[in-house]
Amino acid sequence: MSHEKDLDYLTISARIHAMENRLLNHERMERMIEARELSEAAKVLTECGYGDMGQVTPGAMEETLSKAQADLYHDLSTAVGNRALLDVFRCRPDYHNAKVLVKGEALGSNQESLLVGGGRYDPRRLAEDYSREDLRGCSDIFRRGVARARETLGATGDPQLSDFILDRAYFEELAAMARQADSKFLEGYVALTIDVANLRSCVRASRLNKGMDFLQQVLVPGGNVPARTLATARGDELAGLFRTSPLSQAAATGSALSAPGSGALTDFERQCDDAVMDYLGAGRRVAFGEQPIVGYLYARQAEMTAIRIILSGRMAGLDGDTIRQRLRRTYG
Repeated sequence: MSHEKDLDYLTISARIHAMENRLLNHERMERMIEARELSEAAKVLTECGYGDMGQVTPGAMEETLSKAQADLYHDLSTAVGNRALLDVFRCRPDYHNAKVLVKGEALGSNQESLLVGGGRYDPRRLAEDYSREDLRGCSDIFRRGVARARETLGATGDPQLSDFILDRAYFEELAAMARQADSKFLEGYVALTIDVANLRSCVRASRLNKGMDFLQQVLVPGGNVPARTLATARGDELAGLFRTSPLSQAAATGSALSAPGSGALTDFERQCDDAVMDYLGAGRRVAFGEQPIVGYLYARQAEMTAIRIILSGRMAGLDGDTIRQRLRRTYG
């Protein structure tokens, strides 16, 4: 990225660095875990800019997080000139909603209560457009993916196949957005995200004794390790394929757990997520540029995941150590 483009990010980068101080850091997470009452745990979030949740219920939690996410993107949309930087993080809910709508149609039932906000497309409007078979307001990649998933599920009755199609479309759109943003850092993030998805698929497939035919349907092109290489690899070969990757530790753990019945994947899953956080955390040290924006947006997503883990765990009566085991590394 040119020096001139870097200067375009000067003001927003300074603002992002200030906003990072309000992220849910380790100390705040510990206070949420150790709080005597659930309401006290939720009040910690007001320090991070979240509204008062009132009575803490699953519904209230999701409403609070959805509003915070919508406010974040609305706030940054006027400050970040390169919209693709935001849309990379906004398109995931759209593909979740596509899966809900495609499956709901196949089941002949209304699944709109499962739709989520925070994406590029208003979920209610998306549902209406889907029912009219008119998705002209959506991106070409999204529209093609939905059409293929809809056709495949109708022909085969297999919701897993339609999910695979939408997952591929999601990653294809991420890669297209990263190229549009003209950011090597964002392209690196997308490639690493694809590597994570493919590594997870390989480990799970190996544990289920699934072969190459299955992997060829699931694996996504565009990662640093080619999908065609992974499709023919045994589970115990994964560590070698990712040896020089940020996922080297996760791949070694996954290789050791790739046999059926070889133990829980908790550490493996955490190491995958931590590798992405480490990559993005390096961008925090960049004074100005797109890197702090990308890192902060991911950090906010991770923050909301941590909030769900802590509050849902507290509501379920889990002890503090169990909740801590499920948490990921924080940003920075």
